[in-house]
Amino acid sequence: MTDVLDELTAARREVGTGPLPAGEGSTVVLRRRYDAEVEDVWDAVTTPERLSRWFLPVSGDLRVGGTYQLVGNAAGEILQCQPPRLLRVSWLYGEDAPRGTSEVEVRLAPSPLGGTEFELTHTAIVDEEFQTKYGPGATGVGWDLSLMGLALHLAGGGIEDPAEFEASEEAREFSRRSAEAWGRAHLAAGADPEQVAAAVEATTKFYVPEPA
Repeated sequence: MTDVLDELTAARREVGTGPLPAGEGSTVVLRRRYDAEVEDVWDAVTTPERLSRWFLPVSGDLRVGGTYQLVGNAAGEILQCQPPRLLRVSWLYGEDAPRGTSEVEVRLAPSPLGGTEFELTHTAIVDEEFQTKYGPGATGVGWDLSLMGLALHLAGGGIEDPAEFEASEEAREFSRRSAEAWGRAHLAAGADPEQVAAAVEATTKFYVPEPA
């Protein structure tokens, strides 16, 4: 479990707001260093074959102005692509999802310590009731899990059976601690402590349900 939990502590998290075509959205930001060259990290986050090994299978017209679909997950348009430093896409769930309400941006840069500085920003206009109940952890925990998968992939490993891993105590503890980490980021952004505590509890129950 130590290696997986170390990946959780490798990330720095921020909560805030940012502009979208449809208005101002809430942001979650993750920053961390990967012990791999920028070109390798870029290839891992933009090549369909490699994406399927640590994230999800993707299809579509993968060019600026084209569209993509992640299996069982988000779809959208490729808004910017500047290899090997910047990728920005719209990030929408369902055919009826309003355009301009959710975007993901990934930035890569060489790290002074060697390897790659990785930054992911997800900006979304979220239903106020949902945002109050779950807070930034609703999005953040999922990204923490994804970036852990990327770390394992870049190190030459991976999760052989995602369903088995998700049910493991290792993954459950990772999600618990991730929810708590997003609670701390939420507090640092000035949120009410009682609201944060309730949101962390709700997010934890969502990602770590009681065994049947």
